Amino acid sequence: MTGDEAAEPGSPRTLRQAHEELARSRPRLQAPLGEWLAYYQRAAALYAEIAEIDRGHHHEALYMAEHARDSVTEIEAQIPLLRPGPA
Repeated sequence: MTGDEAAEPGSPRTLRQAHEELARSRPRLQAPLGEWLAYYQRAAALYAEIAEIDRGHHHEALYMAEHARDSVTEIEAQIPLLRPGPA
């Protein structure tokens, strides 16, 4: 499958379509960490799926999935710091 082929509505089938869909759903810069966490979790899953579908971009999609997983880990480490401790 090439980057120019049409995908089914609502389901990215190429790395380019995944990039475009994620760009449209990207949270605003000042969004709460929970929104960013959900975004990067979705990105990691989507890029991992695309790596298996768009074989011409397999390694690039795997890299993007790993980068998104790293972002998830970083955000998860920050969230406990923002929660108040027991009273």
